[in-house]
Amino acid sequence: MEALSSDILQTKYALDTFYFLVMGAFVMWMAAGFSMLEGGLVRSKNTAEILTKNIVLYAISCVMYMFVGYNIMYGTADPHWLPDLSFGLGPDNDPKAVLAGGDGAPYYSKMADFFFQVVFVATAMSIISGAIAERMKLWSFFAFAVVMTGFIYPVQGMWKWGGGFLDAQGFVDFAGSGVVHMCGAAAALAAVLLLGARKGKYGKNGEVHAIPGSNMPMATLGTFILWLGWFGFNGGSELKVSDISEANSVAMVFVNTNMAAAGGAIAALIVARLWFGKADLTMALNGALAGLVSITAQPLTPSPELATLIGGIGGMIVVASIVTIDRTFKLDDPVGAISVHGVCGIWGLLAVCLSDPTAHLSSQLLGIGVIFAWVFTTSFVVWFTIKKIVGIRVSEEEEYEGLDVSECGLEAYPEFASTKK
Repeated sequence: MEALSSDILQTKYALDTFYFLVMGAFVMWMAAGFSMLEGGLVRSKNTAEILTKNIVLYAISCVMYMFVGYNIMYGTADPHWLPDLSFGLGPDNDPKAVLAGGDGAPYYSKMADFFFQVVFVATAMSIISGAIAERMKLWSFFAFAVVMTGFIYPVQGMWKWGGGFLDAQGFVDFAGSGVVHMCGAAAALAAVLLLGARKGKYGKNGEVHAIPGSNMPMATLGTFILWLGWFGFNGGSELKVSDISEANSVAMVFVNTNMAAAGGAIAALIVARLWFGKADLTMALNGALAGLVSITAQPLTPSPELATLIGGIGGMIVVASIVTIDRTFKLDDPVGAISVHGVCGIWGLLAVCLSDPTAHLSSQLLGIGVIFAWVFTTSFVVWFTIKKIVGIRVSEEEEYEGLDVSECGLEAYPEFASTKK
């Protein structure tokens, strides 16, 4: 019997570790989704530059989170609102500790946990790249990525997922509507305020000039990739799959994630049709993403019908938010990232109270306020410092020519480029 028990423990450990790694790979694939979405929604003269941002920000996220971020987020600092400044990952779990069993025994590899967590960090950073597209200096963006992924993100992540004070206060955020999505949007908002709008976006009399993206098939492909990756994002956050109850929970998370995206896409398209008189593809794409962000805070406890409604409300909110931010506040967000990830992230955190009996509105509001205040304030300081030291915005001539040439020295679509004098 002892040998049988050991075999069962090893099988469960191997299964949960494999499941965690596969879910992490799904989330890593979201980097491709962000690349395609953002590449399609910017003008062709800025495509290579934004693709460069996306692949390098992923690499920076991996290095910084390995070096210091993971230990900050899951350290042992006391009181548990201070960062634990230790470095490196250290060894994986001791097989003897795993086989000893008990409630305190690890049930998946520490390295699998790191891999799953690091792709979340990259997701938060990817949100920023779209909001500041077409006018930010490439290396200033990379400098911010170092601080964001190594310090700003891990600290607020520790407050919830690392057993910090937000977790102790009952704040519920299953897979990151706040910790990941609102976090990225808050940092993006700070950057947009300091950066200013693209040239020609707003007229002297306040009129708004649309700047269409260059490749709608690419943007649509990116949305479908993100939709697929979200199954890992939410499904993996269940953390294990090796018993009947957990397997059923993972299945429910998958279904609710899918239904929320569907509800968001449909609702956004209907609102756009009623508001603009046209079936706006970009609103449908953002509606699907809004539904996904909205359900991420709690994709387990709602019924599929309620998940569809939560996603649908997110889809309606995102259309109104994009229009308001653009027309009323004159904040230039080329891909709608602040609305999709920030405004709908807040809605998702509040919607938890509709189905999760452990959630309380006061705790959710506390989490929203703390995460936004921390990320926005620290990000604003870092962006402002970079602006004063090296600048964050390219010159007017470089912006006109396109960042592909000025920042990367190549063009994504050279055969379509106009002949330069």
